[in-house]
Amino acid sequence: MDQKVSVLINDQINKEFYSAYLYLDMANFYASKGLEGFANWYQIQAKEEQDHAMLFYQYMHNNGEAVTLDAIAKPDQSYATPMDPLKAALAHEKYVTALINAIYAAAQECRDFRTVQFLDWFVKEQGEEEKNSADMITKMELFGGDAKGLYMLNSEMAARTYTAPSLTL
Repeated sequence: MDQKVSVLINDQINKEFYSAYLYLDMANFYASKGLEGFANWYQIQAKEEQDHAMLFYQYMHNNGEAVTLDAIAKPDQSYATPMDPLKAALAHEKYVTALINAIYAAAQECRDFRTVQFLDWFVKEQGEEEKNSADMITKMELFGGDAKGLYMLNSEMAARTYTAPSLTL
């Protein structure tokens, strides 16, 4: 594996674990506001990010590459309203998309087609993540200002269940 691609993927492992921390922080905010459904949504998001980190981790090992685990930064955002974490999540997903795209571009540049193929799943996943985040903002804008609407949104978020990714390495 090209050294630049290896460094970028290793860095991505740590960024995915940070994403899990960030989403747990959002879950904490919602739980403190009595919005357990939203807390559930972000707890599941955290599990997904941990799975993403482990997919990158396993890919590195499958390709004979060393993995260096760095310290995971403490989330430093604060939230005042139920909308704040939603907007922060969308911005974060766009950031992660840019990171995945950078790895993809580096892998293409050095003709590392195995890594390009591996990353195809993550490119698709990021599209889904951005859409989900944007949809949650739209729903909150439409219904979140009303107590009954917020209750229904919270119930919808509570219904989300965890499904592990089905990417074969």
